[in-house]
This record gives sequence, structure tokens and C-alpha cells, in this order.
Amino acid sequence: MTNPLLSDWQTPFGLAPFDQISDDDFAPALETALAAHRAQIEAIAADTAPPTFANVIEALETPCQPLEQVLSVFFTLAGADSNPRRQELQRAFSPKLADHFSAITANKALYARIKAVWDQRDSLELSEEQARVLMLTHRGFVRGGAALEGAQDARMQEIKSRLASLGTEFTQNLLADERDWFMELSEADLEGLPDFVVKAARSAGEEKGSEGPVVTLARSIVTPFLQFSPRRDLRETAFRAWAARGANGGESDNRAIAAEILSLRQERAQLLGYESFATYKLETEMAKTPEAVRELLMAVWGPAKAQADKDAEVLTQMMHEDGINGDLEPWDWHYYAEKRRKIEHDLDEAELKPYLQLDRMIEAAFACANRLFGLEFAPLDVPLYHKDCRAWEVTRDGKHMAVFIGDYFARGSKRSGAWCSAMRAQAKYPEVQTPVVINVCNFAKGDPALLSYDDARTLFHEFGHALHQMLSDVTYESVSGTSVARDFVELPSQLYEHWLDVPEVLQEFATHAETGAAMPKVLLDKVLGAATFNMGFQTVEYVASALVDLEFHDGNAPADPMAKQAEVLAQLGMPAAIVMRHATPHFAHVFSGDGYSSGYYSYMWSEVMDADAFAAFEEAGGAFDAERARALEENILSTGGSRDAAELYTAFRGRLPGVEALLKGRGLAAE
Repeated sequence: MTNPLLSDWQTPFGLAPFDQISDDDFAPALETALAAHRAQIEAIAADTAPPTFANVIEALETPCQPLEQVLSVFFTLAGADSNPRRQELQRAFSPKLADHFSAITANKALYARIKAVWDQRDSLELSEEQARVLMLTHRGFVRGGAALEGAQDARMQEIKSRLASLGTEFTQNLLADERDWFMELSEADLEGLPDFVVKAARSAGEEKGSEGPVVTLARSIVTPFLQFSPRRDLRETAFRAWAARGANGGESDNRAIAAEILSLRQERAQLLGYESFATYKLETEMAKTPEAVRELLMAVWGPAKAQADKDAEVLTQMMHEDGINGDLEPWDWHYYAEKRRKIEHDLDEAELKPYLQLDRMIEAAFACANRLFGLEFAPLDVPLYHKDCRAWEVTRDGKHMAVFIGDYFARGSKRSGAWCSAMRAQAKYPEVQTPVVINVCNFAKGDPALLSYDDARTLFHEFGHALHQMLSDVTYESVSGTSVARDFVELPSQLYEHWLDVPEVLQEFATHAETGAAMPKVLLDKVLGAATFNMGFQTVEYVASALVDLEFHDGNAPADPMAKQAEVLAQLGMPAAIVMRHATPHFAHVFSGDGYSSGYYSYMWSEVMDADAFAAFEEAGGAFDAERARALEENILSTGGSRDAAELYTAFRGRLPGVEALLKGRGLAAE
């Protein structure tokens, strides 16, 4: 029998044949695929012909089909539908893959050929994209340690392998803590909870095999429980479990892992001649330096903390009026903020939620993409990896553009958060390849599934990433879609969130789950009027996390990350009733891999641009201005990483933005 992971996928649109793949297929398929890739790389390195862009750089751009197929399927399942066998495989695969790709970077014959092409770049007749791919390839090898020799070279390979193992361990520990903890609720404990929270708790109880409702550590359940439960003792129990993920002692504790990761990152940077890991990491981003990141974050911190302190006084007074003396605690903030929102904006999430049906919000995201970019979405009946997944063919003017997969519901086998990935990226070399893009979310299941406004925003956010992949129109896969600077990658996603707030979008798609009636204008006005409500809290919890991440990596690695975290928060004057959005032991953005290490600030860096970019639409013909949409696609969504990020944004907007639009958008600008 041919291993389905290695076969030529004769399926609709070349999708993975999920119904034919078993967990036993992965290990042998990976061995075969790695051998094929090693042979491909060795042939490029051993080529005796003079090095050229074609026989070196384009040869490296030629995908190893078996390896791409194995990894795309495996890592989709490892994140979205894990099980003990897949976790075991991931622990085995992580160092093996790190060693494989490190060996490529360390291949001296290959690097010599890349450098030879780089050295003759001025005499080559390359397109702009080709010149960019050459630069990125050469830079990537140098930053990966290709120029290191002897003991330094060997140590670099050891560090990469160890970091891969630690990142996997960190992720799996966090998943274990989130999967294993739940709090059973009696019928009396449900008092005061809206119907949608009760339904989510009962559904979670069924999944956990409990006889009654439960609170789990899925954000879509624990957050509304903290918002609505009048039981302060239960809120405290749930909050403490949420905050303690990765720091419960025992086998799933992440604190020592975080310390080792930070130490190894510093050593890696110093082997390459950088003062700190942050200096190394930020060199290739728009921000360029730790100082530029710190300047942005601190410009926002002051106004955000001032607003949060004012809000804390109001919430404390409300709590005292309830007969609860003492200080406002982190498990009180959501509850009293929700009560305050109801009082000041007459906005009750329980009233709002029936208007935010998951299916209608998906329709809304699709409809906006249709009006802006002419995309159309038709459901597909194809085998997928889980019964909750669904797929659509994406076309424009009858031409196939992509396949889009949505996996929206929380479950114990899925890691927390929301993300977008390409199971296959767009490219034209060596042949035309259309993308297969997946959005993964963690919404509470229901019939129908109802979203909070934050959930709906998350759906639009991840779909913005998907558009970046689906509208990509470049030649080489290495610069396709979201293959851009980390502090630029969040621009399309955060920008797309703005269309959720467009009144005509909500009027059309925010319809009541039972009556089908459109959201009343009075409720719509309340929603939009409360857009910046609690923004001091949201900004403080985010900026605190970003600053801790930066300080972890800018300078010597801390021996005790928890002590360093406490020190940074104390220096900031962190409000006592607010915690970091992601404390160190569960800061997966930073410790599950290198992606957002020294880079959690990226969301805010991109927000500076997204606020300014949406203003460009408002200054033109409105949210659906055709000329601005065309400029957005031509200069940002279709270009991937084929040009410098600052250059792309300037081409779209005519200039780079300042922080003012961000502060105004968050309601934090000085009156």
C-alpha cells in the first residue's frame, strides 16, 4: 500500500486525503520525505556548474512535495486535533526537523554557492522579486549560522535542536493544563448566568464526561463566566486556574522550560555576534531595534494605565456598594466591567449575543471580501480532519483562487487561541500553485453557535490573515502570503476587523437567532458607542505582556523569568487588579517557538498602521471604496514579502503613520 501522505493527491483541488491518513502513516512518511529533501539539497550543493540564480536560488525554491505534504497535514492536526499519539510524534519530530533544517543552513558547500550568487548580484539581471528572494535567502543562511565554523557551528546546531524540543514541550504542557482542569457547577451555581453561558457550560460538561455543567479553561467559556457569575468564590477559583496554566508544579510546569529557552536564545544571538536576542530578532522587522519597540509601547502605556486606574476606582466603588469590602481583584474586573457597561451603555452581552450567530458572521466576512475584492465562496463537500470543519472554494470572475477551511469550535484536542495557516501557499514557480488556507478558532459550541463581539472580531481578524494568503500573487513561495516581517503580518488581519464595525455590515448580518430580525438601530448604536469601553484594561494587559517579552530578550537572559516578570511589572506600576494577558508560563506566542519572541509588540506596531489604513478608506469613499480596496490588494495583500514592508505601506498610503490614530481608535487620546 502506498502511504497516502506520499502519494500524488488526486483529490479535488489537491486537498489532503484526510479520510485515508492514519497516525501510523506519519513516521515512515516523514523519514522518506526527509531523505528526498536531503537528496534535493545535496544535488544543489554538489552541482559543478557555475552558481546562478536559477541553479541555486530557484532550485532551493522548488518545493519538496513529499515533505510539504507530510508537514502540512501533521502540524495542522497537532495544533487543531491532537491526541496522545500525535503528541508523542510531535515530541519526536521537533528535534528531528530542527536538525534537518539546521543541517541545510550548516551545509558549507551550499552556502558557498549561495554566497557566490549574492556576490555577483549587481551584475545579474534580476526582477525586483528575484533580488528580494536572493537577499532573503542569503540573509537567512547567515542568520542561521551558515558562516560559523568548528565548535561554534556545532553548538548552534545543538541549540536549535534543543529549542525545538523545548518549544514542543512548552506547548504540550499548556495544552495538558487547559485540557485537564474543569470546575463542576451545581444547578444553583448557574444562577445569574445568561442562557448562552449555561448552554456552553452544559456542552462542555458533556465533552468532559461530567454529569452536569462545567467551566473549562477555554477562553470562550471562562471569560463569560468571569463576566456574569455573581459567585465571587467561583470566579476566584476559575480565574486562579486560568492564571496558573503552566505553573502548577509537576510534569506540566513551564517555568524552568522558559528559563532554558531564554538562555539558549541569548547564546544563539551571541554566537552570531549580536548583543542580545532582541537585537538579533528585531534586525529584520520594521521596528529594527529594541529602542523603537520600547518607545512605541511606552507611548501607549501612559495613557492606557491612566485610563485603567480611573476605571479601577469606579469598579471598586461598585464592588463596595455590593457590600464587598477590600480591594478590587483580578477575578472582579470582568464582572464589574460588564455591570458598568450595562449601566453606562445599556449594553448587555446576553441581549447582544443572539444577534451574533457564527454562520451569519462567516457570511459577513465573506460578503465584505466580495464587495472589496470580488471574491466568491461556494461550500465544498470534501473529507476534512474533523467533523466540525467546513470548506469553501474561493473564486473570482469564475477563476479558482483558493480553498478556505474553517475550524471554529473549542475542544479538548485543540490548543487555545485562534490562528491562520496555509496548508499550501500560493506560488507560480516552478508551476502555478493555489493556496489552501485554514482558520482555527475556539468558539463555544451551540445550536446555533452564538459569538461574543470579541469572538466576532477574532473571526474577522483571522479571515484578514486568510485574505493575505488567498490574494497573494507572487512567483516564489518563500515570499508568498504572510511571509512578511512579523510586525507587518498583523496589518491585514487587524485592518479587516474594522469592517465588523461598519454599520451596514451589522445591519445586514447581525440577525436574531430566533426571530431573524435585524439588530435594532438602538442596539447597534450601543454596540458602536461602547467600542472603546474597557480599553484601558485591554491595553494595559496587552502592553504589559509585550514589555515583559521585550525585557526578557533585551540584555542578559534572566535566570528566574518569574522574578524578572515581577520586576518589570513593578517598574511599570502595573495595576493590582489587572494581570498580563499572557503570563510567562502560558505565553505560547513567545515560548512555543521563535515566532513572536521579542515580537509580541507586533500587534500594536501593526495597529498603528491598521488605524491609519482604515482612515484612508474613510477619507475616500467609505469602507467599501473601490479605489482604496484595489490599492490595498495591489500594494499589500497580493505582494507578500516580495518588497520591504515600509515600502509597501508607503505605496498604499503615501507615508508611514504615527501613533496618534491608534490612541484615537482606542479612545486613549488626550481630549
